Amino acid sequence: MAAVGRFTMDPKDISISDYTYPLPESAIAYYPLAERDTSRLLVYRGGHISEATYREIAAALPEECLLVFNNTRVVEARLVFQKPSGGKVEIFCLEPPPEYGGMAAAMALKGEVRWKCLIGGASKWKAGQVLVQRIGDVHLEARYLEKEKDSFLIHLSWRPAELSFAELLHRAGGIPLPPYIHRPPENSDSERYQTIYAQLDGSVAAPTAGLHFTDAVLHSLQARSIGQLFVTLHVGAGTFLPVKSPTLGQHVMHTEYISVSRVTIRELGRTVAAGKPVIPVGTTSARTIESLYWLGLKTFREPEIKPTDLVVNQWDAYEKGSPVKTDAALNALLEWMDRRGTPELLTTTQLLITPGYQWRLAAGLITNFHQPESTLLLLVASLIGDDWKRVYHYALEHDFRFLSYGDGCLLLP
Repeated sequence: MAAVGRFTMDPKDISISDYTYPLPESAIAYYPLAERDTSRLLVYRGGHISEATYREIAAALPEECLLVFNNTRVVEARLVFQKPSGGKVEIFCLEPPPEYGGMAAAMALKGEVRWKCLIGGASKWKAGQVLVQRIGDVHLEARYLEKEKDSFLIHLSWRPAELSFAELLHRAGGIPLPPYIHRPPENSDSERYQTIYAQLDGSVAAPTAGLHFTDAVLHSLQARSIGQLFVTLHVGAGTFLPVKSPTLGQHVMHTEYISVSRVTIRELGRTVAAGKPVIPVGTTSARTIESLYWLGLKTFREPEIKPTDLVVNQWDAYEKGSPVKTDAALNALLEWMDRRGTPELLTTTQLLITPGYQWRLAAGLITNFHQPESTLLLLVASLIGDDWKRVYHYALEHDFRFLSYGDGCLLLP
């Protein structure tokens, strides 16, 4: 990762206009391929570019590497209400308020919740007006509570009250396709905009690098002794937001919930200590495992840090201070968890990975092709330097399919 080491600019001074490229509408994939693993794979290895498919990814990966997958599950976060006058109001459920104690706990709540949401047609929703939706035996009501900076706080209540919020969304909601897929969701999206290993409800966007994996591909990885671990990062709508400020210093990175077991952290530490490559599947998995280092560093420096303070903030990775080796940071995090009898780490990360970032765990990345001027593209550039331009130019020139339902790449610096 020598390209990263040569980068000397303060990350806050990075001009986002340096991370754009022409993306024609014709390059955006509006639908997935009929078979997940027939998607094309651009392989970037030490500056050399070649092609394969996801069915062949096991042969393209380094020997004895460890892949890390994000097992979050996309929830049916779109709720559409029709007013008596005929106008429609669409509620896009983003995340629970902090006092609920995490995504899993919030998704398990029954009968009623308060939720941060985006509102389509908010001007049609008068203060105090209760919106009602009935689907089958489900009766759902929405009450406008307050306007926040970038969202609305909405009270949702439903019958039968014994349904959890996750079950309620499954019955009454719709799959939230990305805004750049200019078509309404179809029944097939309920399956295809979901990885085959999705388990934990909470995302409003799929970890799209994982959409290409099938049981056959996972078995081919096992046949080559390529390890597989799972972490959870619940993807928020902020993943789609372009950086709108001229420089990165004015951009506020979105916060997302992560969950990682003690067993997984220990295995990551062992792999790193053994000098074997760790390769995250997707930018969400990358941000999760890299966040573990910064959480571990905090426990190394402050062994009795409170759980409420053990979070990763946007600029934590760029602040001055004496770093420690990756395995030492992970061991400190494990010891912190042991002292509290915590088998699973539940926290949030706002980690911004951009040129100038020093990677701690990931030795490569499997990912899709991302939007211009996005934090996801900045993450790619932090890994392979200016070669991101070569990779994206090659992909466009050779008709790779872009964005969520598109093709992907394996990046090995």
